[in-house]
Amino acid sequence: MPTIFAIEVGDQLLLGTVTTVDGRVMDQAYWNQRNTLVQVWATWCPFCKKQNVHLDQLVKKIPPHSLNVLTLSIDKQESLVVNYMNKNNYDFPVAMMTPQLSQAIGKRRGVPELYILDKRGIVIQKDYGLMIDLDFFELSKYAQK
Repeated sequence: MPTIFAIEVGDQLLLGTVTTVDGRVMDQAYWNQRNTLVQVWATWCPFCKKQNVHLDQLVKKIPPHSLNVLTLSIDKQESLVVNYMNKNNYDFPVAMMTPQLSQAIGKRRGVPELYILDKRGIVIQKDYGLMIDLDFFELSKYAQK
């Protein structure tokens, strides 16, 4: 039987060069500067909608450039994601899931799924499903002063 891979705490996730839906380009050197929060989500997911509110609040709460943030949408159409971001006035970075990133992350248990990576790309925390607001805001401990 083939082994099903799913990235776990202690594994390395190198994001490489990522282009967001609004055209921002971030390369591996960018990710190596500080810890990174990666969230996998979808516009149609009710739990993601709730968690994105928390993510937006967290991004506004922490000092600028203290934590990299990248969200990866698994939606099929980029236009749905752009409309969702505009409708909700979110400005956290969102890119479309690519086959390469999907393979690197492996099997997901559902959405939202969240990873915290250290500067080397090592997964230091993994959560899936809706995180309660207090647990989500606790992620600010990974922001570097």
